[in-house]
Amino acid sequence: MTKPSKDKTSTRRRFLKVAAAGAATAVAAPTVVSAQGPISMRWQSTWPSKDIFHEYALDYAKKVNDMTGGELKIEVLPAGAVVPAFGLLDAVSKGVLDGGHGVLVYHYGKQTALALWGSGPGFAMDANMLLAWHKYGGGKELLAKLYESIGANVVSFPYGPMPTQPFGWFKKPVAKVEDVKGLKFRTVGISIDVYSGMGAAVNALPGGEIVAAMDRGLLDAAEFNNATSDRVLGFPDVSKVCMLQSYHQNAEQLEIMFNKDKYNALPDKMKAIIANAVDAASADMSWKAIDRYSKDYVELQTKDNVKFYKTPDAILKRQLEIYDDVAKKKSAENPLFKEIVQSQIEFAKRATQWEQDTVVNRRMAYDHYFGPNAAAKKI
Repeated sequence: MTKPSKDKTSTRRRFLKVAAAGAATAVAAPTVVSAQGPISMRWQSTWPSKDIFHEYALDYAKKVNDMTGGELKIEVLPAGAVVPAFGLLDAVSKGVLDGGHGVLVYHYGKQTALALWGSGPGFAMDANMLLAWHKYGGGKELLAKLYESIGANVVSFPYGPMPTQPFGWFKKPVAKVEDVKGLKFRTVGISIDVYSGMGAAVNALPGGEIVAAMDRGLLDAAEFNNATSDRVLGFPDVSKVCMLQSYHQNAEQLEIMFNKDKYNALPDKMKAIIANAVDAASADMSWKAIDRYSKDYVELQTKDNVKFYKTPDAILKRQLEIYDDVAKKKSAENPLFKEIVQSQIEFAKRATQWEQDTVVNRRMAYDHYFGPNAAAKKI
């Protein structure tokens, strides 16, 4: 047998050394990545820890943490842990916090047009339809433009469509438009202008401060959000009258916010998980809300002796009229406000016509099954 030449032997040895080095690198690479550890983010919500809204924030963080297998770990602190609730946008923009959970209307003082993502009648859209406008009707691009206009270094994900919010908690039922005049009333966003237009003395307070203000007589009446939040925050301790249905916040969503630099530094895979977790959390929040709000609605009546009343149509109509005046005025002052309003109106016109024409009014079915004849008992 012929022995291999010296040159061939040398070449083969060099090849084996290179291959061995490559294999060592391939084995070592995951160890290097693993040694870097998970990416950690510190967030804050705009809600007290006992509020179901803070629970929603924790739900979203858990989805991301689970879906990334722990490679991204979001810790969520309650309102006030780092900054006051209304200071969230500045804190996230400046990198004091990596992200946060709240509502766009809380940034009303920075740019009034931000309130168009939830504060108002939504031009007959509900909150889920307004989210449809955001995702598919141009809202996403307009929101990015809006944040850029005020120098906010953030990436925003509106999510979590909220049911229509109550008119609010009062000392006695509100029977007519004139009953609102002179009331020291808590609300936020464009609703400040609407209720001011109805003659109320408006005070914007974060959720965790409302009940204490009512207890001390600093407020005569207030609105917050839903049966579960209102109950756990203690509204039944300071009022036994709640007026249901309103146009002041008929189509509001929650907001997930990231510091833009922190977000942009993430791998594409994590960005995709974040976006899909937003959609998953949005759906899950909607379902949880139906379950929890309906339970607390019953307990507010049976255990807390709260009386609920439908807000009179005359008040609802006046809300719409004043909102139109406010929107017209702000559109004249703020070109971005006008651009967003026109975009929403264009989308709402076809979306709400489709809804009104195709979705059956469920009142008939409700009365059939649970009304005087209670067909549900016979099935």
